Amino acid sequence: MEIPFTPNEGKSLEIDTDYGTYARYPIKTHVITKDDTMEEIIDKYVKDYLDEGDTIIISEKIVAITQGRAFPIEEIKVSLLAKILSRFVIRTSYGVGLAAPQSMELCIRDVGRIKVIFAAICAGIGKLFGKRGVFYNICGMKARAIDGPSKDNVPPYDHYAKMAPDKPDEAAKHLMDYTGVDVVIIDANDIGLNVLGKSRKDDDLEKFATQVFRDNPLDQGLLQTPIAIVRKAS
Repeated sequence: MEIPFTPNEGKSLEIDTDYGTYARYPIKTHVITKDDTMEEIIDKYVKDYLDEGDTIIISEKIVAITQGRAFPIEEIKVSLLAKILSRFVIRTSYGVGLAAPQSMELCIRDVGRIKVIFAAICAGIGKLFGKRGVFYNICGMKARAIDGPSKDNVPPYDHYAKMAPDKPDEAAKHLMDYTGVDVVIIDANDIGLNVLGKSRKDDDLEKFATQVFRDNPLDQGLLQTPIAIVRKAS
């Protein structure tokens, strides 16, 4: 079926990859909450436009939100450890990340206190030798995908902190079974992309998603386009 969606401002509809030229159609949704389900979202916004061979790419944020893994910051009881560690995190223009005590607390809960302390010690040693990213390399995708409160998020999520999705591969596989097409769950911004979940244990699917989304066509912040249908260009 022909797709009536247009690219986000400043983004291209099509992109050239090793697999050919593909169109990425961003889909605008309502503000997703924990009361939504991914099946309902797919039914409302996506399913009517799917063709065989399409791929659905989904921002990890809405998957995590529907799983109940986003919390108002005032409801997060922050430990002393989280307060201390968050002070050493460098803030970037792409989000507060673990620099907020609330998001660091979620990292400790999800990754584990011992592992986080070990990662922090190793990161401190790494900085002495000019090495960055040690903390995230040890803690993994669960830590990388945690979001803190930001004015760039759609309300009410400007006052929320969010964990990574739970079991993202299983979530992607479930949605593939539901829709009949491949599904990839990503964490992306304008400086990089990580594949958190994919519907098949196929390295080629991850490579494909990384290439086709390397310019972050869903963009960030207030656009409310957390899903894209990816289709081979005519």
